Amino acid sequence: MFNVVKKSMQWGDETLTLETGKIARQADGSVVATLGETSVHAAVTFAKEAKPGQDFFPLTVHYQEKYYAAGKVPGGFFKREARPTEKETLTARLIDRPIRPLFAPGFKNEVLVMCTVLSHDLVNDPDIVAMIAASAALTLSGVPFMGPIAGCRVGYAGGEYILNPDVEDMHDLRSNPEQRLDLVVAGTKDAVMMVESEAYELSEEEMLGAVQFGHEQLKPVIDLIVELAEEAAKEPFDYTPPDYTALYEKVKKLGEERMRAAFAIRDKQERTKAIAAAREAIKAELSEEEQADENLGDALKKLESEILRGDIVNGGLRIDGRDLKTVRPIEAEVGLLPRTHGSALFTRGETQALVVTTLGTGEDEQIIDALHGNFRSNFLLHYNFPPYSVGEVGRVGPPGRREIGHGKLAWRALQAVLPPATEFPYTIRLVSEITESNGSSSMATVCGSSLSMMDAGVPIKAPVAGVAMGLILESDGRFAVLTDILGDEDHLGDMDFKVAGTEKGITSLQMDIKVSGITPEIMRQALEQAKEGRLHILREMSKAISGVGQFSVHAPRIETMTVPTDKIREVIGSGGKVIREIVETSGAKVDINDDGLIKIASANPEAIEKAREMILSIVAEPEEGKVYRGKVVKLVDFGAFVNFFGKRDGLVHVSQITDRRLGHPSEVLKEGQEVWVKLLGFDDRGKVRLSMKAVDQETGEEIEGAGGDEGPKGGGRRRSRRKEGAEG
Repeated sequence: MFNVVKKSMQWGDETLTLETGKIARQADGSVVATLGETSVHAAVTFAKEAKPGQDFFPLTVHYQEKYYAAGKVPGGFFKREARPTEKETLTARLIDRPIRPLFAPGFKNEVLVMCTVLSHDLVNDPDIVAMIAASAALTLSGVPFMGPIAGCRVGYAGGEYILNPDVEDMHDLRSNPEQRLDLVVAGTKDAVMMVESEAYELSEEEMLGAVQFGHEQLKPVIDLIVELAEEAAKEPFDYTPPDYTALYEKVKKLGEERMRAAFAIRDKQERTKAIAAAREAIKAELSEEEQADENLGDALKKLESEILRGDIVNGGLRIDGRDLKTVRPIEAEVGLLPRTHGSALFTRGETQALVVTTLGTGEDEQIIDALHGNFRSNFLLHYNFPPYSVGEVGRVGPPGRREIGHGKLAWRALQAVLPPATEFPYTIRLVSEITESNGSSSMATVCGSSLSMMDAGVPIKAPVAGVAMGLILESDGRFAVLTDILGDEDHLGDMDFKVAGTEKGITSLQMDIKVSGITPEIMRQALEQAKEGRLHILREMSKAISGVGQFSVHAPRIETMTVPTDKIREVIGSGGKVIREIVETSGAKVDINDDGLIKIASANPEAIEKAREMILSIVAEPEEGKVYRGKVVKLVDFGAFVNFFGKRDGLVHVSQITDRRLGHPSEVLKEGQEVWVKLLGFDDRGKVRLSMKAVDQETGEEIEGAGGDEGPKGGGRRRSRRKEGAEG
């Protein structure tokens, strides 16, 4: 019934298996990839005809994690998978970016790639497995795809690169100081196509070494996909790239001069209008048949691309007049918004980010329900890109894939400099509002976020800056690397290479390639040029704020204390009764974790201190030899019980009340009276022995030589009577 083809190889510490022919046989391409016990199914389908008038390539990539893959039931009321999680969206982008440039030029048939996680062993991350499965399914489908590609994850610990580290090791690099890198590399056998990373101040050489290591490790996987395709691939789809040479030559003849004049305008909005006008003027001079040609858009774009690229490669000057290495003018300002905890406005050329910092408590942490378990995040970064930022009218809705991806890139860039939660126990939320955009708004978000956190008083280890690099790569091998690219240079160029970091090193790297890959030589030059740009931007940022600013008066104050884990239950109380009483009485927020770390938050320092005292009264232990202020709670024949330490009572034996002999403690004491007591020690049953006569009752100062160890060492009536009987 099934015509199953299966190929396997040893890859690192695990076995990688690709299988086709059993599942989803009606799809154009279907592969189940398994690494260890993590399995992902990828299905590819594509339309056999393009829609009339289609002027873009409609590729859609979906990645979905099924909770059953890890033996879990989804949370929430509906108990089923709902909208894509952040991880699913980011992984879909991770797969899309390296495969999109490898479809045949001019191919505009709709393509759907669906990756579904079927099994997760909680060791091997399914995102890499999904990328491999998607590449294999595309290769088998017959769609005009110039792959295959493969991907892998690279770690860096102890000076060594690690292939596909375990999920647990990469879950939170902030809590794993030995692991300094989480990098995903994807590429063909000949070149790198995509890089995505979170790093902890790696040098340019260390980062380049990681990329090259990853590229070498993914090559055997490409060979495995080719082996599978040799036995199971479908016949290639009959597709011939359109030849619009004649149309292009006419467009160039009619419009080159107009288009070149439009690109000479340095203001973005004016240039955009002039380019649109040039396009319309060219169309007006074409015949009706030529105007209706579905390749006209490609011909116009090719003309724009050749003008921009030719000027840069031949003359070294860009459309805004800069040379290849110059960063656009920078303006940075902090403290714009009076009621926020921190704010910054970062402007680079015509790209601008308004970033606001909000500091919250443990209650504000984000609870994330993932396949490998639930966890909390105390650092959030949200990126918004409204239509007005590029002078357009458009619909405004929930964050799209691009906004989620750009926000995560900035999040990764800042992870390395955040203070430990034990030193700064706040939840940090950053919101970047992109108010203008002409290239690299994600890197403006990184710069603005650093400034905003410093303005809020967050003790980051060092400021972080980011810069986007571009590439013009000609067929004859000539190339130019561009620092701080514009939107047009991104749109018409061959690479978007974003680098963020501190003065010491790189904290994040993201690379997308629109050609068939780049060489190590180009990447090395891009990294060095990016370092120069990053250091320049950091110097400009320091003009706005050079160190951590004052803590906002509007932000909550949080203090921490640690209690023994065996005392956690006492602090919480039955059904949370005790901790609720602490919150209600003190007015402070109190949060306690499983390790005994308690966070006390309030804008009022007195409320924090009150809550601290109440907690200490529950968990602290009195110290032998110390003097305490207490209150008499009960008088008995043999002494007085005094509440001296939280809810702790102790006995002052009648012989320890005063130096003179007393018939009954009531001769000098009454219930409710405040007294000074010294803790003499504990008896063999753990009961407390106190002394009043060892302390000056006026000043509370200990009297040298007084008190001693007289009287019974027991804590109650029974032991006292036993001694009296022995004496009689």
